[in-house]
Amino acid sequence: MDKPSIKPYIEEISGLVGSSLEIILPDFWEVPARLTKSMKYSLMAGGKRLRPLLVIAAAESLGASKEAALPVACAVEMVHTYSLIHDDLPAMDDDDYRRGKLTNHKVFGEAMAILAGDGLLTHAFYSIVQASRQQGVSADNVLSIIEELAVYAGPSGMVGGQVADMEGEQGLTGLEQLRYIHQHKTGDLIVFSLKAGGRVASASAAQLAALETYGRCIGLAFQIQDDILDLVGDEAKLGKKTQSDVKQGKVTYPYFIGLEASRAEVDRLTLTAKEAITDGSIPNPGNLLDIADYLLQRDH
Repeated sequence: MDKPSIKPYIEEISGLVGSSLEIILPDFWEVPARLTKSMKYSLMAGGKRLRPLLVIAAAESLGASKEAALPVACAVEMVHTYSLIHDDLPAMDDDDYRRGKLTNHKVFGEAMAILAGDGLLTHAFYSIVQASRQQGVSADNVLSIIEELAVYAGPSGMVGGQVADMEGEQGLTGLEQLRYIHQHKTGDLIVFSLKAGGRVASASAAQLAALETYGRCIGLAFQIQDDILDLVGDEAKLGKKTQSDVKQGKVTYPYFIGLEASRAEVDRLTLTAKEAITDGSIPNPGNLLDIADYLLQRDH
């Protein structure tokens, strides 16, 4: 008999996160209306909500509630969204469309897009603190989450990965450099999401290590799958043009090792991820296992 689909769970979490993101700024704050509009334009543009999903699934795998994890889940989506807004700017990737919609700077102008990204990044730290203020997550765990977000999203993490990606476009990329880019530009925020969810549930060192291994593997698998979909995906489902990496002269996993070997690497990484959380350290790994399979089979 087929096991139940993970899709209803993914949709439930996506809806929960979406509802919370609609009201991220307290009513009593005086925020320029156009800034709020620009921030929400990209924040509510859809997308997979993968990172908040992983925060909540990791927390629940260790017995914590969705509600306790929600402020952190929203925070990581803010950081991810800010990175996309800035990534799309003319000085970076110079993209006109994101998720089938005009990019932020195309609608609000470059200056407002930069400031909307700045607003989302800084507000993420406020949101994390609310896990303690509103949900009773220990101050020590919240402090660790804040510290790790600064590391995983900062110079040695996502921002460093973005710099390596820019340098790679200037012809400096080998396979090891590409792995570095994927590990940091995409993977680090995924690893953060899992460890943050673990910390909401007061995870042990062994549990955090298992979640980190799972996150590192699905993060790289996710990005290799993106490389594959850029070559053979459906533009209507992806919400953006395919072959963009080829046109921009970007090197990818399929470029280095071929399409079939890339698919095999995604399979191998997914298996390693699942093994990391089925060694007994994670009490309820079911949703995390199903998410790994879901990402393996995705077509956009």
